[in-house]
Amino acid sequence: MASQDWFDKDFYKVLGVDKTASDAELKKTYRKLARQYHPDSNPGDAAAESRFKEISEAYSVLSDKEQRAEYDQVRAMGSGARFTAGGPGAQGGFEDVFGGMFGGQQASGQRVRFGQGGGGGFEDILGGMFGGGGGFGQSSGGFRGFGGPTKGRDVTASTTLDFTTAIAGDTVKLSQGNGRPVNVRIPAGVADGQKIRLRGRGEPSPDGGEAGDLVVSVTVRKHPVFERDGLNLRVDVPVTFVEAALGATIQVPTLGGDPVKLKVAPGTPSGRVLRVKGRGVATKSGTGDLLATVQVAVPSHLSDKQREAVEALRAALPDEDPREDLLAKARS
Repeated sequence: MASQDWFDKDFYKVLGVDKTASDAELKKTYRKLARQYHPDSNPGDAAAESRFKEISEAYSVLSDKEQRAEYDQVRAMGSGARFTAGGPGAQGGFEDVFGGMFGGQQASGQRVRFGQGGGGGFEDILGGMFGGGGGFGQSSGGFRGFGGPTKGRDVTASTTLDFTTAIAGDTVKLSQGNGRPVNVRIPAGVADGQKIRLRGRGEPSPDGGEAGDLVVSVTVRKHPVFERDGLNLRVDVPVTFVEAALGATIQVPTLGGDPVKLKVAPGTPSGRVLRVKGRGVATKSGTGDLLATVQVAVPSHLSDKQREAVEALRAALPDEDPREDLLAKARS
């Protein structure tokens, strides 16, 4: 970065903080803005990308204690300074700056020369001002490139988990896109199709910046009994006609635990949902329930004696049509 940029750009204004802002305040503000304007969050938005670069540039200077001191000193010179082309034999200089700094010893119109011949050049002056001998573009001089260090590339990986492992969580060994093995902690309650982002586990930065991330895509196999519904687990539970009609206490399976007992009230219809509190998916954000849906099982084969008993029951029951209300609503 050229020092002229330091005269022209107000990095405190870019971040929206006061000049007396602490390091913690700078970091908090930068992280908030970086999340808001990061290219990954604004694909194809050139304005957001440009804003992200400005934010990164400002933070890269102000977050470095020495560079922040240098920046504050340069800005204190006054915003009127500018680069100009020098006279014959000169390489250029700053106008209206160093005369004031060194007690007006240079006449108006003279130029401070870059390190060729005579009594030292522009780099010597900066070295004396800021306690270092580095020039522009040199790592020892503290002038970073536009936007600060580059973040390393993200690395992708994928894994397929059985239903129980996805609900309980586990540590699995994966092969990254670059072929390197890595141990990944799968959090409890991960869902099918979910992507897990592990910060700093990707490719290293090419210029000393933040490492990229490891992005893991998760596929979850179906369970033969249970189905996930948010944080709840669903299971279909068959009951006999007698149990549904007269009521009963039945056993219902749970995922990874012993069965629980539930009461089926007399006259329970098929499709009624019975709830078991706290036996669903447990995550940091909460724990769901187990939802058992009653399915009345109808016998497919009846003996002559059983058929006679069912016919006798039909004769004893009121003559009513359970679909009458349904048909009436359909016609309205």
